[in-house]
Amino acid sequence: MTSMRKAVAAAAGMTLLFGALTACSSERAGSESGGGETGGGDTPLIGIAMPTRSLERWNNDGAHLEELLGDAGYETTLQYADNKVDQQITQLQNMINQGADVLVIASIDGTALGPVLDAAAKEEIPVIAYDRLINDSEHVDYYATFDNEKVGTLQGEFIAEQLGLEGGAGPFNLEPFAGSPDDNNARFFFKGAWDVLTPYVESGQLVVPSGKAPATVDDWTTIGIQGWESAKAQSEMENRLNSFYTDKKVNVVLSPNDSLALGIEQALEGSGYSAGEGWPLVTGQDADEANVKNMLAGKQAMTVWKDTRTLGDQVAKMVQQIVDGKEVEVNDTETYDNGVKVVPSFLLDPQVVTADTVQTTLVDSGFYTADKLGL
Repeated sequence: MTSMRKAVAAAAGMTLLFGALTACSSERAGSESGGGETGGGDTPLIGIAMPTRSLERWNNDGAHLEELLGDAGYETTLQYADNKVDQQITQLQNMINQGADVLVIASIDGTALGPVLDAAAKEEIPVIAYDRLINDSEHVDYYATFDNEKVGTLQGEFIAEQLGLEGGAGPFNLEPFAGSPDDNNARFFFKGAWDVLTPYVESGQLVVPSGKAPATVDDWTTIGIQGWESAKAQSEMENRLNSFYTDKKVNVVLSPNDSLALGIEQALEGSGYSAGEGWPLVTGQDADEANVKNMLAGKQAMTVWKDTRTLGDQVAKMVQQIVDGKEVEVNDTETYDNGVKVVPSFLLDPQVVTADTVQTTLVDSGFYTADKLGL
């Protein structure tokens, strides 16, 4: 058992970590993405578990974090689990067996990792939950994410402002969507938006012809799209359009992220909606390339951009602080209760991007090149 792990175990559940730490690892496997030869000796191994390659953002997140940690001199093993919980559990167990010194986990199902985290705890391996809170386990040391409720708040406020709801405009036909029921973040996204929009639903300024307006925020899973899959969102939107919009038009769609927005936009186009001719206001999140291009083409009104490079930067910093035995920087010790403990967290700020601000936000920051977006 390494002295680093002993120190982390002794400080479990605390915000500060102290003491001299050393890091050593046994036989280790290289990264799935070709992270080089296996190492040994005193070079710490950092396990990075990402949920899927099917969403652009997770590919970017994994590659960026792997690069940062590699540049800092760590060995890494980066694994993607194809949105299969059992596969992610197996990957994590393999990382534990390889002698990982820290685990960074973007979970698929935030409630399914208890047993494998118990195994990590027996080896006294610290765990950082990456962007998705891991629930129902005491063995989550830190959480790094964006202010997820604020993501939804920004979406709701954008809708209210663009439609003039504060000034009494309406009624407008709204179709709300929520994210994957097994993703802890999805509730925060929906709550942020629904808290803003509920008064306008109650006043009749926003009408939901499909009837799929959750009675309370806690009922958000009734409109959740499993796995955040574009195809499932497209199918659901097609069903709503075919069933409830034969004699009316949808005016606004609350989509919590870009993957769902993409499917929704394909359904709208397939039903005869045309950009610039009564195309609904559609929200999103993540600034995926296809969605940014749709914004520029008038098919999506906004996206909430979480510059995941800054999230990777912060997590790499936290890993370094753990390894060095320094205080681990957090800025929230109250919000994220995983059902067993309040997990010390570091929250980053998201921001709204529209077609008018693509250049100044996404391009000028180097997130995309102008050529890639056709600018």
